Amino acid sequence: MGKILLFNIAIILSLMLTACKPTVVETTPFPRVDIPGSEVRQLHSSTTGRDYDLYIRLPNDYEKNPNMKYPVLYLLDGQWDFKMVESIYGCLEYDGFVPNMIIVGISYSGENANYDALRAMDYTPVQDSTIPGSGDAPKFHAFMKEQLFPFVEVNYRANPGLRYLMGSSFGGTFALYTLFTEPSLFTGYVAASPNTFYGNRFAFEQEEAYASSHKELPARLFLTVGEQESLKYPVEMFMDVLAKRDYENFTFATRVIEGEGHSSAKPESYTRGLRFLFE
Repeated sequence: MGKILLFNIAIILSLMLTACKPTVVETTPFPRVDIPGSEVRQLHSSTTGRDYDLYIRLPNDYEKNPNMKYPVLYLLDGQWDFKMVESIYGCLEYDGFVPNMIIVGISYSGENANYDALRAMDYTPVQDSTIPGSGDAPKFHAFMKEQLFPFVEVNYRANPGLRYLMGSSFGGTFALYTLFTEPSLFTGYVAASPNTFYGNRFAFEQEEAYASSHKELPARLFLTVGEQESLKYPVEMFMDVLAKRDYENFTFATRVIEGEGHSSAKPESYTRGLRFLFE
């Protein structure tokens, strides 16, 4: 009886050791997941002095319609948001809410690019002593107008009369800066969770200065903020200012994203924003 018990214990221990034996992992590399219809281009800016990666997503029917020119969505923070927006666009285009378009996600070149620091330079309209290099929005604006648009419109069948700009956080701040600097540069804007208090309430001051000499604001704007984020109060204040201003030729909608924070508000902001731009 004792021998049988010892034999059974030995079998159990052997099975346990076999189960705990490390699994051999194949070292052969597997294909990487790719985004169909996309490509990466590089462009150096003579105004900011920085190198940019451009994530280009072409429409599904691009090769089938060689004579067609497409709207272009310029997306800030492409390093984070390009994949998400490409998926959102695919859903909206399938359901017929938006047309076929070219998406240009703007990012930064280099394997170790410091995205947080670089975007804080490019998207901020004035200097802040706590943010090194901030205040380069005028330079980035010039880069888009003088280099990026010509590059895209020469290399792709882009419609120069149908440009759209979308960004979140500092990207939303830059969208508002551009709206009140040169509103007709884009047909429509999506500003998600912008820092309207940046630079001692710069957005409020810029809008007030614009309103003092303009009755018309020829653009579409979709402005959002997350219900659970710290920017909710100042963004709602800015929404209220725009609603009371009553600009001519200005189509404007706002949304507080229920239950969401600063980053988690982006998917709904971008989804509803794209639908609004092409209504």
